[in-house]
Formats: sequence, C-alpha cells, structure tokens
Amino acid sequence: MKIGGLAKRSGLSTHTIRYYERIGLLPHAERDQSGQREYDASILTWIEFLGRLKTTGMPIRDMLHYAALRERGVGTEAERCALLEQHREKVRAQVVDLQACLFVLDTKIAGYTGEDKRMREYEASIPERRRKPAGTRQAGAR
Repeated sequence: MKIGGLAKRSGLSTHTIRYYERIGLLPHAERDQSGQREYDASILTWIEFLGRLKTTGMPIRDMLHYAALRERGVGTEAERCALLEQHREKVRAQVVDLQACLFVLDTKIAGYTGEDKRMREYEASIPERRRKPAGTRQAGAR
C-alpha cells in the first residue's frame, strides 16, 4: 500500500510515517518503479504496537532501542522482554497514580452532588408562603 493508504489505515500522518522511517522506528519501505514507498499490510501491527508504547509513555529512545533489537531478530528476545518488563513496571506505577487521582475526582464530584442534593432538600423544607421567587423586591422599599 502507498503511504497515503497506510496513513489512513494507521491513523498516523504521512509526515509521521516518514519521520518514523527516517529515525528507524519503521523499517525502510520498498520503493516502486516510480520511487513511491510501498508498504506491506503487516506493518500495521507494528505501528499499532508503537502506538501502545507511545500511549503508555515509553520514550522514543527506548522505542528505538526495542526496534533495533527487533530488527536484529533471533537472539534478542531476552533483552526485548526485559525492556518491556521495565516499561510495564512504569506503566503499573502510572496506573496506581491515575487511580488515586480518579478517587480524588470521584470524591470531589460526590461532594458537589451531595451538596446539590442537600440544597434541594433545604429549599423543599421551606414553607411555600415564606419563599420568595428569584428577582422579586419588596414593594415600597425605595
């Protein structure tokens, strides 16, 4: 597939695909007779994996290291595994931090929801004749 098709299917821009290829995250594409890049559909799996690494905060230098190991092939599995295990620990720590943040947000939202409910209950407890509609004034109070 051409670079435009890869961009559509992967969600990356053509600029990003060229950049990833230039720095070594993507293997250099074959070229057709007119010099245009021609990609195999199997590259989509690799791009998706890179996207996951990026989403989880892996630095590009570590992604490049992993890509270089992958390119070398057999015999690098243990090192690739170790790299991913180290990253997994960082992701787990991030998840714990995010869960703590989520708890704070949930607590804060519950507080607002509870206060709103308390205000409605308070307003409902005021006898109707004592309540004044919003925006009204007493007559003769000039």
